[in-house]
Amino acid sequence: AGVAIRTGHHCAMPIMDFYGVSATCRASLAIYNTKQDIDILVSALKQIQLTFRSH
Repeated sequence: AGVAIRTGHHCAMPIMDFYGVSATCRASLAIYNTKQDIDILVSALKQIQLTFRSH
């Protein structure tokens, strides 16, 4: 199990340019993901948010 994370444009460069977004991060889940997988992802995203806000 696990969650795949990908960064970049995700074949959506025109819309990203329109909104002024240089890159995004996409999480990919599957039917076998558990609530625990999602909780871990959310916890990691919160930690990343705190880390980047302090810089």
